[in-house]
Amino acid sequence: MANFVTPRSGGLRTALRHLGAGYLAAGHEPVLVVPGATESDEQTDQGRVITLPGPLVPRMGGYRVLLDRARLSATLQSLRPDRIEISDRATLRWLGRWARGRGIPSMMVSHESLDGLLRLFGPGHSRRVGDLLNARTAADHDQVVCTTGWAASEFARLGVRNLTQVPLGVDLDRFVPANHDPRMRTMWSAAEDVLLLHCGRLAPEKKPRRSLEALAGLRKSGVPAVLVVAGDGPLRIALQSEAAERGLPVRFLGHVGDRRKLAALLASVDVAIAPGPIETFGLAALETLASGTPVVVSAESALPEVIGDAGVAAPGEGPAYAEAVRTLLSRPEPLRRAAARAQAELFPWQRSVDGFLEAHQALHRAPAANQP
Repeated sequence: MANFVTPRSGGLRTALRHLGAGYLAAGHEPVLVVPGATESDEQTDQGRVITLPGPLVPRMGGYRVLLDRARLSATLQSLRPDRIEISDRATLRWLGRWARGRGIPSMMVSHESLDGLLRLFGPGHSRRVGDLLNARTAADHDQVVCTTGWAASEFARLGVRNLTQVPLGVDLDRFVPANHDPRMRTMWSAAEDVLLLHCGRLAPEKKPRRSLEALAGLRKSGVPAVLVVAGDGPLRIALQSEAAERGLPVRFLGHVGDRRKLAALLASVDVAIAPGPIETFGLAALETLASGTPVVVSAESALPEVIGDAGVAAPGEGPAYAEAVRTLLSRPEPLRRAAARAQAELFPWQRSVDGFLEAHQALHRAPAANQP
């Protein structure tokens, strides 16, 4: 089960697709239940996908949620699952107790950081609130899976014992350096320009303005940089207006639905910027590395774990990102592109599938009397 899955794109949607296809290939019968505008039930290359009607979340760019507990419970009863895997600890945590009451092992996949979210709301929001919710999540489920050590740290400091760390992966066949297209560069920049990319949802928690500040800093220092923004979201209009007012060369592409065009874009830019401070893994950044393009990421997020030496982690706001871009550009292009690809090759999807299946098989259910 998963909430907050967009109909077009997103890291969670990508992860669910590859994990489902991996489960299917391993001989299991995966069933994914997600919210949508209307009800549907179909067989896909990732297994069976059931869509139940769910309302839109206001100002969230198309996200929907499963709020009808009775209907979801009835759907699960009819499926009679051997295991349940949940990808939303905000609104679907109740499923852990639902499963326990029926003798079904459950696993919560933590795709977000409560520490990070509370930090965004300011220092007045107590870490104790996050600790309480995380402790309840761990108690309600047989297994908690985090994709990085950064994401796992908020559970580890509580002494959570049913915690497993499994990284996500990247499609190493689709995203390759060979997708580099010189003609694509001429669409947005001159031959002597440095072409930057911001790829992701334009939402406050993603901090897209840091990419604009990086561009402004580079141009102020004499670097002829141009920024391409691939993605949509509630901040798009404001960012377009800001770029125009400041005279910054920013090309807003909106959502890039053509996967081949996206792969060519990732392989054709010089440096990508992933400034989100609460990313728990960063699939878009990993796809960029697989395409042979180095990435500047937020030092506050989990991405430094993922990019390794193939990119640079920047603290704070835009000025540090501009310096990080200059650091990457100072490296010979063949070396920085080879390093990016080599780092991505550490994260094949099969490794992720194997890790998730192992986590499912290792599930251990404590006696009901010991549960809170």
